[in-house]
Amino acid sequence: MDYDVDVVVAGGGPVGLMLACELRLGGARVAVLERLTEVNPTIKGGAITTPSAEALYRRGMLPALAEVQRQAMDRFQAFMRERDGGAEGQGLGIVGHFAGIMLRAELVDRTEPGLGDAGPAADIAFVAQQDIERLLGGRADELGVDVRRGVELTGFDVDEGAVTVQTSHGAIRAGWLVGCDGGRSAVRKLAGFDFPGTDPEITCHQAVVEMIGAEDLKVGWTATDTGVYAYGPMPGRVVTVEFDGPPTDRDAPVTAEDLQARLRRVSGVDVTITGVRTATRFTDHARQVTEYRKGRILLAGDAAHVHSAFGSQGLSLGIGDAMNLGWKLAAVIGGRAPEGLLDTYTSERHPVGAWVLDWTRSQVAAMRPDPQSRALREIVSDLAGTVAGTTYLTARLNSAGVRYELPGEHPLTGRSTPDLELADGGRLADHLHGGRALLLDLTDDPDVRALAEGYAGRVDTLTTGCPYRPDLAAVLVRPDGITAWAADTGAQAPTAGLAKALEEWFGVPEGAVKPG
Repeated sequence: MDYDVDVVVAGGGPVGLMLACELRLGGARVAVLERLTEVNPTIKGGAITTPSAEALYRRGMLPALAEVQRQAMDRFQAFMRERDGGAEGQGLGIVGHFAGIMLRAELVDRTEPGLGDAGPAADIAFVAQQDIERLLGGRADELGVDVRRGVELTGFDVDEGAVTVQTSHGAIRAGWLVGCDGGRSAVRKLAGFDFPGTDPEITCHQAVVEMIGAEDLKVGWTATDTGVYAYGPMPGRVVTVEFDGPPTDRDAPVTAEDLQARLRRVSGVDVTITGVRTATRFTDHARQVTEYRKGRILLAGDAAHVHSAFGSQGLSLGIGDAMNLGWKLAAVIGGRAPEGLLDTYTSERHPVGAWVLDWTRSQVAAMRPDPQSRALREIVSDLAGTVAGTTYLTARLNSAGVRYELPGEHPLTGRSTPDLELADGGRLADHLHGGRALLLDLTDDPDVRALAEGYAGRVDTLTTGCPYRPDLAAVLVRPDGITAWAADTGAQAPTAGLAKALEEWFGVPEGAVKPG
């Protein structure tokens, strides 16, 4: 087909940019359409969970993330010094929260699967969404992604083998269209995706303000008789959660007067807001499309699922979508895999999205001010004060229990591959920067390497050792970091299932005769 580009990505936020970068790594030509001319300064999520940090770490972005987090921690320390009258601020010492109930790092059992094997990525959390977008924007430039800011998708037509995308600046003919255009996705609506879910019942505001009287506000999350509020971890940042129904007009401007009245009502503190730097309004509506693909139209991020912002899981969920879809779509475009590979995008990511929606719903239930909900909150708070409770909640917050239903019985199969420390002095993530699959041969087995010989350019092979995991003989890692196959030392048939896994995910080996 004569395409202008292989893929049009509608939406240039973190999810759209991450997807575009993954597609470029796979050799696809991509155009990203973003209606805004610059990064949206409106306050959004201020943290990421481990899966997002891990994905960016696997693409070589850890140093940049660490620097952004250092600056965020400096601001937090300054906030606490000002708050404590000049005393030296302390580290946050938390790993997240459930319904505003803080989860203390000292209570997390890092031996739990999925909590102690992410390597340096586990140290990254306090990175704001705007910073992620800026970092990914720079990476997209480096990779040669065509990012068209100030350009809005206005419609599209699908015919056999192509999508013609209409924009505010003309038409683009592409092989595929991916909607990463947020909770009010035009792509989702125009394509007619079903979007079932639950309607909003609460009204929330998040803002950074200038105010008088803040010294009487408690730092962190606080439940009161009229709702829940948060103050910090940066100067002037406040959140209010009210349970008297959804907003009458969600798009109405958020004013200083309105924020002041709400903060006073929820906190009981007579603050005076003198200025608003940035503010947003959100609810707890939770919806998810029934399928992530309709022919040549796909969805990722908030375009596919929306939920409340509690727990900072929305961005991580979207980054996970992009990591899962990017390499698969690029492989189909490049003729390295059949189109049926794209069916695994919905089958793998839809259950994860459904679980996050329920997780956010449960947090709203534990925030309500009625006596029954507050009794439940007390019980959850007690559990969060134990090692077992904090470990469980932290694992769920960081999707440590996520396991795709892949063939194979090895405990690692279908899970995010641990960031193994290798005998060559590096770590697993160091060998994933190029976005290709990796076959780790940890016992110098020529039979393992022989099976990958027909996959040059699709699967990298590395022969090394893993002193801290002597039980592992070999691991096949997909480009998104998921273990596709693994074998232990001492196995009677150490390569059993490897040829099948290679063909299932990366097509037939070079030189083989294709069936049919």
